[in-house]
Amino acid sequence: MFPMALRCTLLLILITGSVFKASFAAEPWPNRPVIIVNPWAAGGPAEGIIRPIADKLSSKFGQPFIIDTKSGANGTIGAAFVARAKPDGHTLLFAHVGPIAISPALSPKPPYDSLRDFVPIVQISSSPTVLVVRSDFPAKTLNELISYSKVNPGKVAYGSVGIGSSTHLAGATLAQSAKIEMIHVPYRGSSLINTDLLGGQIQTAFVGVAGVKGLIKDGRLRALAVSESNRSDILPDVPTVAETIPGFQMTTWYGLMAPAGTSPDIVSKLQSEVALILKNPEIASRMRDNGLVPEGSTSQSFAELIKGDLSRWSAAVKAADIKD
Repeated sequence: MFPMALRCTLLLILITGSVFKASFAAEPWPNRPVIIVNPWAAGGPAEGIIRPIADKLSSKFGQPFIIDTKSGANGTIGAAFVARAKPDGHTLLFAHVGPIAISPALSPKPPYDSLRDFVPIVQISSSPTVLVVRSDFPAKTLNELISYSKVNPGKVAYGSVGIGSSTHLAGATLAQSAKIEMIHVPYRGSSLINTDLLGGQIQTAFVGVAGVKGLIKDGRLRALAVSESNRSDILPDVPTVAETIPGFQMTTWYGLMAPAGTSPDIVSKLQSEVALILKNPEIASRMRDNGLVPEGSTSQSFAELIKGDLSRWSAAVKAADIKD
């Protein structure tokens, strides 16, 4: 009698456990607010990109998608927070090429592994930089700038938004690839670069397209080349650096990522919805006005981009001879 009772009890436990697991597995997502960690300053341009997307995700999924700013250390503080978060789809990273592909090459002990600790969801945008000079500078093309620099070694200074920034690394890679000597001048913002370009204190710089479109249009700055591998839709008449230096590609991007182990179903739902949002004319137009190209890539192609960028930016750090 006892063995039969014991068997019945065990069977009941197994059935109950199976039902519990099934109900847990079927638990809807999201079932509470979703936090999107913004690793940049509150109220800055990065927040302006992700906020309208978060608002539409809130409407779609019936839960608030909240922007949570965790800035500092060039974006690595926010990225490290997400890398350690529970992979349940309720904590996401508004990712950027800086903390994901550049910062790991700048530190001997990065706080996370960009490939192992995250799941790429979708690339939101890409953003080429453009190499510019003042309109009265002797060089009218990239080839002419290279020739001028060879004749005048150490007399061409290029600006950047800081040591280890994408604009610094683009300039250093250009100098190494073209075998020219240029002086790096770091600034604390792109507007200061523009001021010194126009004033003649520096001769050239890779800068964000949005910040110089007006200066190019009114003839105060001349665009020599864009940093993408293909010509930019925003500046279609400007050649790429790669047309002169094959293989050159230094494009920045924003995307959405989750902690490793996040359900593929959640990743798929987010990817498809963000891709749809980026087709919204109002959002796409706003991005283009700010020098961004809406992307909406698959998670697989975004992952491939990150792998390639880790290699590219690591080589760029070596070219810039940056020591930790």
